[in-house]
Amino acid sequence: MFGKKKASGLTFVAPGTKLSGESHFAGEALIGGEVFGKISSTGKITIEIDGYVDGELNCDELKVAGHFKGKLKCGKLNITSTGTVEGELACESMEIFEGGQFIGIRVKEDIALLNNFDSQQAEIEGELQTG
Repeated sequence: MFGKKKASGLTFVAPGTKLSGESHFAGEALIGGEVFGKISSTGKITIEIDGYVDGELNCDELKVAGHFKGKLKCGKLNITSTGTVEGELACESMEIFEGGQFIGIRVKEDIALLNNFDSQQAEIEGELQTG
């Protein structure tokens, strides 16, 4: 008679916490601490004002009030007035509030283009060193 709703958990990485390695979040995640490595999520990830993420991140939606550094693939990116995103990203839509910072390159298509960019850059650097 009454349908049961599937609980989607909330993961919270508290300030002062440091995680390293590969992580997958099944639902929404709030990051107030430091996370290093590969992260994936089927939901929304929020990097809070004291939060720091360094690595590769793949999620549906990302809100950054803290700091992200690395490679990012997401559907929607929101950088708040205190947020900084540094690195390479592939996203469908991107919003930056006044005061927010994006430092890096963006492609709209796919993260595979970022991998091509890395290999092309390595070839160029190799040619410069040998030539």
